[in-house]
Amino acid sequence: MLSSFLQRAHGPGAAFLAACLYCSGAHAGNLHEYRIEIDRSMSRMQVEARFDAWVDTVTASSNDAGDYLSEVRGCGDTSPIRLRNRRMMLPVGGIRCLTYTVDLAGAAQHRGYNNALSPGNVVISPSLWLWRPRLDGDAGIEIDFELPPGMQVAVPWQAIDPESHRYLLTSSPQTSNAPAVFGNFHYREVEVPGATLRVSLLKSEDPADDRLGITAIEEWLRTTATDVTLAYGRFPNPSPQVVVIPAVDSRRSAVPYGRVIRDGGEAIELFVDVTRPLEVLLDDWTATHEFSHLMLPYLASEHRWVSEGFAQYYQNVLLARSGSYDAAEAWRKLYEGFERGRLSRPELSPNAAAERGIRSARMKIYWSGAALALMADVELRARSGGRETLDDVLGRLQACCLPSAQVWTGPELFAKLDSLASHPVFMPLYRRYADTAGFPDARPLLARLGVHVTASDVQLRRGADLQAIRTAITKTDPAAARWREQLAVQHGASGFRAGTAGSP
Repeated sequence: MLSSFLQRAHGPGAAFLAACLYCSGAHAGNLHEYRIEIDRSMSRMQVEARFDAWVDTVTASSNDAGDYLSEVRGCGDTSPIRLRNRRMMLPVGGIRCLTYTVDLAGAAQHRGYNNALSPGNVVISPSLWLWRPRLDGDAGIEIDFELPPGMQVAVPWQAIDPESHRYLLTSSPQTSNAPAVFGNFHYREVEVPGATLRVSLLKSEDPADDRLGITAIEEWLRTTATDVTLAYGRFPNPSPQVVVIPAVDSRRSAVPYGRVIRDGGEAIELFVDVTRPLEVLLDDWTATHEFSHLMLPYLASEHRWVSEGFAQYYQNVLLARSGSYDAAEAWRKLYEGFERGRLSRPELSPNAAAERGIRSARMKIYWSGAALALMADVELRARSGGRETLDDVLGRLQACCLPSAQVWTGPELFAKLDSLASHPVFMPLYRRYADTAGFPDARPLLARLGVHVTASDVQLRRGADLQAIRTAITKTDPAAARWREQLAVQHGASGFRAGTAGSP
């Protein structure tokens, strides 16, 4: 019973088509072929790799991958291939084919949360079992899984054929250890405007823990992902992987942890307390924050404050547009976040705080970029009389450049955004604040927006210089709000109102 708000997608096959168009260029370069066979007990993995050209370097992403590797040989060669760190010592002149065996059961113990899952499903990162040559330019790897009957696999790579277990891996930023899910788990494809989320919901060790259920998980993800489309009408990635890992009886929140991984494709990993009801899940901001990250490419570590900050800004703005927050609450959360950032390590610039990864500067890292996002959004709206917004510029960035296989710097991103805007807004902000000690002080701008701060509250004043812009930024989408209300009724929430969870 979706409203017209959820019908702005391009049809069920559009996301897969867009994903295939995005990845099809990999066939222009070297295309290596891997056949991966997994036994019924998920204890062993046999890999045969046939290379499109002679390769002299084959490595794994994790330094621990060698602990689970055995029987490495060239195809038809009985001589074993030795390892050094995470590199295979190949024969002089290179190799065109090799085989190896992986202790899959051992690799499954690498991440402790697998012990809390049902034995029939497991997450084992490709960094522990995929040994491969470097992928430059248009090179790619076609990976064909041979699985026992009833076994499934879910990876962040794009499917070559939706009905098969064949995937295409291309170059990517390799930001972290991507999730690969094996076994008997819930798999759903969730349609949202402009995208199909490929959702894997793992099963907890005790099925009784899962009081939430796969249907409620689907509803929550569809709603939250569609909230993100309130920026520019479509989800930023046409076919991302979403992995939901049960976190039973979490004391922190309904979604205590989430992260985005860009390794051969974009994946979102969410730890979800499956004992909580749907209305509590909708009350949590974590998924909105993680999905908002996809509106930007992956940024170098010293410019992480930009990506975290833009996600913080949109996390609050989008929850206001969806009706989860009222406008006053959204502006209060932004103000309070800016204050936490302002008080965090004032002797450091945003670049210095992010480059050094200083834990005590976490609030500076998370909120400096949010202040710049607000400044840019207001300036774009003010200069254009409301005809151009930060939403519009990010929509153009998605159309031209996302998903991106590259690691971007902050200046590269801001220069690109300026090229997509009618006036240069972003680089002037970067030059002013990125390497300046302190925090981008948004208090004068908030005052002009009519965000009035008292000792006990944040109030929205009428008649402010930029009141119209403030109203437009957090204006509720009626269809989105109605959809949330319908969910509340369907799932029996009493006095349901989302948006009370805290934020970083």
